[in-house]
Amino acid sequence: MSSEGDDSRPVPPTSLPLQGGSSQRKKLSAPRISLSLDQSEDDLGETPDDLDINVDDLDTPDEGDYLDYTDHEMDWEDPNAANRSDPNDTYNTIPTYSAEEERQDCRLWRTVIIGEQEHRINMKIIEPYMRVISHGGYYGNGVNAIIVFAACFLPDSNREDYHEIMENLFLYVISTLELMVAEDYMIVYLNGATPHRRMPGLGWLKKCYQMIDRRLRKNLKSFIILHPSWFIRTVLAITKPFISAKFSSKIKYVHSLDELQEIIPMDCVQIPECIIKLDKEMKEAAENSKVNSFLQGTELTATSRTEQVQAGASSS
Repeated sequence: MSSEGDDSRPVPPTSLPLQGGSSQRKKLSAPRISLSLDQSEDDLGETPDDLDINVDDLDTPDEGDYLDYTDHEMDWEDPNAANRSDPNDTYNTIPTYSAEEERQDCRLWRTVIIGEQEHRINMKIIEPYMRVISHGGYYGNGVNAIIVFAACFLPDSNREDYHEIMENLFLYVISTLELMVAEDYMIVYLNGATPHRRMPGLGWLKKCYQMIDRRLRKNLKSFIILHPSWFIRTVLAITKPFISAKFSSKIKYVHSLDELQEIIPMDCVQIPECIIKLDKEMKEAAENSKVNSFLQGTELTATSRTEQVQAGASSS
């Protein structure tokens, strides 16, 4: 190419004019991004000015249109109940139940079967009186049990819950008796050192006898009453029409621990301290009575001898 041709070529512009002019180039604008799923492809050609939104014209939900998922105890019958609630009120949570508490609860209640009927015993209410019955070892060939019943451990009859205690204590005594006895057995009833207010009533004793299983009544070989009082003798006399003649023949009265020791082995028999003290006092009283009787007898003998001497002297 010649230099003349180069001189006739137009000089390229250094900037692009934005308006007018035949040499104005076409401006390209970025396509509008649509945020609506309903817009068609034709909307892509709209200018960005269409994006102007008047926020005040939008229909927004009110506060009441939202569901409150935090208050699960709303009163549906009274919508204003939630507004009247105290903001300081706390909800009562369900207490946890540990394994130790479950074991403790099992110890408080015992389920037993007496006479083919299921009963529940409140072990907590009879806990202070559970020493009323105990195992006193064995006698004879080593399989005959000795059951000790201490009336001094019975509750006072002036308690407000006396009948409830005696009802649960009755179930405890009967169920324990069935567990302790396998073959023949005897009952040692410790009657001494028991005030009248702790004596079991006639109805309670009658109920015990009627609820005892036939096997237990048959295997009972002896019913020993230690330190019998006039009250227990009267009670047994009144209940005699309700009990069999065989059972009446098994009752035996014993007046001291020494006499009881001659009948059964006392190695495993637990005697309360109050009964030991009573037995000692009764033994001392009996010895004093013998001494007094002996002294009175000696005085009478001396007096009679003196009278005889005086009578012989007067006759001579």
